[in-house]
Amino acid sequence: MTDSPSSPAATARRPGKRERLVAAAAQLLHQQGTERTTLADIAKVADVPVGNVYYYFKTKDDIIAAVIEAHTRQITTTLASIDTEHRSPKSRLKALVREFAAQSEIVAQYGCPFGSLCSELDKRAEEPIPAVAALMRLPIEWAEKQFRSLGRPDAHDLALDLMAAYEGSALLANTMRDPGILSEAALRVDRWIDAL
Repeated sequence: MTDSPSSPAATARRPGKRERLVAAAAQLLHQQGTERTTLADIAKVADVPVGNVYYYFKTKDDIIAAVIEAHTRQITTTLASIDTEHRSPKSRLKALVREFAAQSEIVAQYGCPFGSLCSELDKRAEEPIPAVAALMRLPIEWAEKQFRSLGRPDAHDLALDLMAAYEGSALLANTMRDPGILSEAALRVDRWIDAL
């Protein structure tokens, strides 16, 4: 038996307006960029009347900040899950690389969702949103901790190399519209981790 759209069970499953707006904004910011995405676009994709957007977010910067917060939570959750599921630092680092590689199709089409957003927001004439740096800092600090657990005195440099390899490959995959670039880079990084 299915629930009618107005039943309590059906209503409970559908995310609230704010959550739908943030999810729609994350999708559109990734696909179209910050400059081309309007609050009206976000409202349409979220299936929320455009007037209701202003109840939750007064400006586009407010909704961008909410997207950054959602991405930060996603990164934190993913890294915590990797910590829980994998015992050794090497297996954790390789799991992170698999996470990166799993996004190869979408990254080839639109770029890295985090890297693209960081780059776009850094170029704005207005004051950049400081929280955006966390999108890069969180995985770098996490990777540094893994490399340090391997006894590497150059843990910070290795963490930067890991993120640079991913972000550089993501940029190339997007520019060339070739997900294979990211997949092949992930295999090379995997072998590099094994060799440490």
